[in-house]
Amino acid sequence: MRTGRRRPFPDVLARAVANQQNLERLEESDEDDRGIRDIWETQVLTGRRGKEVREVRLDCISRLNGVPLFWHDQTKVGNLDEAIRIPERLYLRLEQRQKKTIDRYIQRVGHPPTPQERSQIALFPRRTSNRQLLKSVSYKWFLKLFRTWLETLDVGHGVPHQARHTLATKLLKAGANLTQIKRYLGQISAVMAEHYLHIANTDSELNDALNSVWVAGPGAAQPGLALTSGKPMTRAEAEALAIDLSRKSTPAEGGFCTFQAVVDGQACPWNMDCHNCDKFVMSGADLVYWHRKREQWHAMAEGASDSATADYLHDIFEPTARAIDGLEKALEAVGLLDEALALDLRRPQEYFGRVWATAFRAQELAQHQTDGTAA
Repeated sequence: MRTGRRRPFPDVLARAVANQQNLERLEESDEDDRGIRDIWETQVLTGRRGKEVREVRLDCISRLNGVPLFWHDQTKVGNLDEAIRIPERLYLRLEQRQKKTIDRYIQRVGHPPTPQERSQIALFPRRTSNRQLLKSVSYKWFLKLFRTWLETLDVGHGVPHQARHTLATKLLKAGANLTQIKRYLGQISAVMAEHYLHIANTDSELNDALNSVWVAGPGAAQPGLALTSGKPMTRAEAEALAIDLSRKSTPAEGGFCTFQAVVDGQACPWNMDCHNCDKFVMSGADLVYWHRKREQWHAMAEGASDSATADYLHDIFEPTARAIDGLEKALEAVGLLDEALALDLRRPQEYFGRVWATAFRAQELAQHQTDGTAA
């Protein structure tokens, strides 16, 4: 089941779950007209998570300068303050759903909802124990109808969350880069971004997307800050940001410490919290080490007992994963990536090679982007 969640829909299944006649059959299965087709089409067209769609409030759509928008909670803590543009046909469908929910509310309480009540009423209210229509339909209800519908289509197994992964890979094939996809889909981990690229790597343009996006690492002043705006790093930029470890440095786990006091033998004032320190640098000799670390965290997240725990683990490791991506781009720009990937473990004789001696400080990378210079 976990493997299925992480994959986009196969073409046959994707066509089936978006087919007009099949969607009508899904709508017919919703005997109480709670909006299962509206929920599903919103997930397909927006790439939102199921909970983000099911739990929207009545006033979840609006127009801004004529542009149709869908408002939802992307924070997972109840802040309904994120909006994305949606197709006109989806806007009209959700507008009709609003009218049905308002009619249901009037029938129950005897008057139209006030502005305050509209902000609290669920667009897709559950049927029982819900006089004020504040509670949304449950995932269990949605999944039961979805699975039954999918079985009647006879196109294989699938889960609703695959719609999100399908949209991501389709956007990649349409030429969007990872920054644009992350901005549209919301919080996606670096692991999932790589997963989308791996799935779609048959298109050479998709490889360019990975090369064009990298960000500051965990020790930077602004972890995760985008350091490029759609263009790969040039050799000149990478060389300007590189630091020479042959000056003074001391090995640390997965990298090197360049803080002078520690290098000279004094105690670390930050209790050797290297991976969160801006004095910590990563060289090509550490790339394979960090690849293994990423695989370990990925395995931990995949083996988590529930999706919330998996998301938490991905969020914890995400700054480090971004630093790994940045290291790869910088090494590639100076022609050392292949050599770095060929190293298995640090050995004394490798300390004199360029792949060891050339490292990059996350703090300086972030400053480079802020200033717009390569100083």
